[in-house]
Order: sequence, then C-alpha cells, then structure tokens
Amino acid sequence: MRKLAMAAMAGVAAGVLATTQFAGPLAAQQTSTRSTYEHLDLFGDIFERVRSGYVEEVDEQKLIEAAINGMLASLDPHSSYLPPENFEDMRVQTRGEFGGLGIEVTMEDGLVKVVAPMDETPAAQAGVLAGDLISHIDDEPVMGLTLSEAVDKMRGPVGSDIKVTILRPEAEGPLDITITRDVIKIRAVRTRVEGDVGVLRITTFNEQTFENLRAGIKEVQDELGGENAVKGYVVDLRNNPGGLLNQAIAVSDAFLETGEIVSTRGRDLSDSDRYNAKAGDLTSGKPLVVLINEGSASASEIVAGALQDHRRAIIVGAKSFGKGSVQTIMPLSGEGAMRLTTARYYTPSGRSIQALGIEPDILVEQRTLGNGAEEAEQPARRTRSEADLRGSLENVLTDEEREQMDAERARHEATNRLRNEDLQLAYALDLLTGLSVYSQAQ
Repeated sequence: MRKLAMAAMAGVAAGVLATTQFAGPLAAQQTSTRSTYEHLDLFGDIFERVRSGYVEEVDEQKLIEAAINGMLASLDPHSSYLPPENFEDMRVQTRGEFGGLGIEVTMEDGLVKVVAPMDETPAAQAGVLAGDLISHIDDEPVMGLTLSEAVDKMRGPVGSDIKVTILRPEAEGPLDITITRDVIKIRAVRTRVEGDVGVLRITTFNEQTFENLRAGIKEVQDELGGENAVKGYVVDLRNNPGGLLNQAIAVSDAFLETGEIVSTRGRDLSDSDRYNAKAGDLTSGKPLVVLINEGSASASEIVAGALQDHRRAIIVGAKSFGKGSVQTIMPLSGEGAMRLTTARYYTPSGRSIQALGIEPDILVEQRTLGNGAEEAEQPARRTRSEADLRGSLENVLTDEEREQMDAERARHEATNRLRNEDLQLAYALDLLTGLSVYSQAQ
C-alpha cells in the first residue's frame, strides 16, 4: 500500500508541475518554430543572392543538392543525399553487379577512408588496403568534397584508369596507385575445403548472400562425403564492409537455433525492433571460428557479435571497424533518395559497438612469417629421432594406419605452409582441430 500511495503522490505532484509550467514550454516551442522559419528564410535569401550575384553563372540544382548534402553530412559520415543516378547504382550494387573500383568507403577528417576493398576487384588487385586514406583523385584534392562527390569522381567508364593518392600509416609518404575501372561482379560467398574444414568466405551482404551461404555449406558437405565428415567451419568476414541488415540476420540465423540476433533502437522507443533466430542450424552445431579484422564493418559485426554473445563461435583476428548504426534509404521526389541514420543496433547482450568494434576472443594480427621463396631455397634442417638410433625397435604399421598417419602429416604440412600466406586462417584451422578433439572427448 505504501508503494501505491507513493506512486499516486508522485502522479499528483507531476500533474501540478505540468499544470503550472504549461505556458513555458508552449512559448518556447513557438519561439523555436519561429526561429526555424527565420533560418529557412535566411537560406532562401542567401540562395537568391548567390544565384543572382555570384561572379559566374551557377547551376541552381547543384547549389540545392550541395546544401542538402551539407545538411546531411553534418549529422554523421553515413547520412547522405543520393541523386537519381547514385540511387540506381546503389540498388544495382545490392543485386551484386556494378561498375567501379571495388571499394567500400566512408569519410574521415575530410578524406575518403577505405573501409574495405572487395575480393578480386581492381582496387584489391592494385594493392588498396582497409584503413587507407585517399587524399587525391587524379591529382585533385579530396579535402572539401562530400562523400558523394568523391565517389562520383571515382566512377567512370569501364576500362578507364584512375590515379588515387593514398596515405597509409606505415608508409613513409603518399602512395600513388593507378587502378583500371571494371565491372564489379560480387560473389557474396566463396567456399573451399582445407583438410576436413569448410572455409566460408563472405565478401558482402547483398540479396544473394544467404542463399549463397546455404549452397556453400552443402558444397562443403558433399565434397567431404557428408555432414559427419566435416570437422567444423571457418566463417571469414575479414574486409567485409557490410550491406543489408536482413541478410546479416539470415546469416546469423543459419548458425543459431534460438535467441536474439540483434536489436535496433531509434530515437523514439516505439521504433525499436528485435530479431530472433528460428530453429535450424545449417551446420548441425559443428564448431565455428569467425575471422574478423579492421575492415569488417556493419552487417559483419552484427553476425560476429551475435555468434560471440551466444558462445556459438570463437572470434579470431583483429578488432572490427565499429559501425554500429543503421541507415534507412528513403526515396524522394525526382527519383533520388536520402540515406539517413535512423537507429543504432545492439548485440544480444545489449552491446553497442558504435566506434568500439567487436573485440576478438583471440587476437591474431595478420603478418607474414618469413619469406616462403627464401625458405624454400634453404635445405631442410636434418633432425635426429628414435628411428635414427642403431638397434631401435621397429614399429610395424598396417596399411590403413600408415595412410592415416601420412594424411595427418600432409594436413599439418599444408597448414604450416598456409601460415606464411594467411596466419589468421591457419590459426583458425588449428583452433578448429582443437575444438573437434575436445568435443569428441566429451
């Protein structure tokens, strides 16, 4: 009863407060509205003076688009205006084929920052790396351009060349890289088998991603001779810049039986949404290792965060990019659109990774261990073992045992060679072997 009374008293007090202060907020709201209209009048006045008095004739449409871009760019790096041609390009990209360089970009300190180069694209082949800052495009400075303007400059006819000047922290000075534009065909998921492990490389989250993933898992199982022959899977999300939210949810659901995948929260609490997994793990609970790095962003971080929070996968690699916001595409009159940040997303445990990223469970920075060509030229170091000792007992093996031993040795040698090419992936394969041995012992 005491609690109810206190609640009622609080309600009465609040009612009195609202009554006595009603006039104040209303007056403030009217003042705010008047100020907004005054500023819109100011904008119209400036626009008219520029249109009529600037030293050269101006394009009125470009002036208005520049003003819109300035307004949206002042909010965050991901909100922007999409003119009709850019809007159409974006819709084509989500279908998986478009023309360009093959990089996902954002703005940072007035420069274009590469979130990630896409696999097997002109940018990746030319040596562009995640984290690179583009300071000049064809010797023209990027500083002062909006993201849309910079992207427009990087577009061009297929087969034409573009020179980008890159600032890279570890480089001694600016790097000039020439890239030939090409048609970018994004294959959302690539699969291969390493030993008895399936490697699922997810390059982007477009309309094809989940179906490609489902087909890739089946390919791995068929190649290894059935589901039971698969030891586990590596889900490679490195340098995956993200994409469609619904595809990130579907990919996460592919490995989960139950539980929340992600929640989104807008400014208005009524705009919040929660997305939960449906029963059915496409891998039947096989061990998972997820690879991430600084180029893993947005949708990639949703997948990594969901699998990490549910203890469904071990996350290996480097801290991810840290894009924890959701953009909504809003079509506008004139066939253009607006990309507006409308919500933040949260992992199942309630974490917002905005500007923080996903921390891996096991930190493995990518590096090359030695020069493979130089090592190949050097003779293998001769070691002595029990078998070299005079009079040592002979171990007689059956043909089956010898084949098994030879296969195991070949697997270890293949993984060892892989360490020189891709340390993070080699580590993931070693980890999956350990997880498989552990699960069999339970």
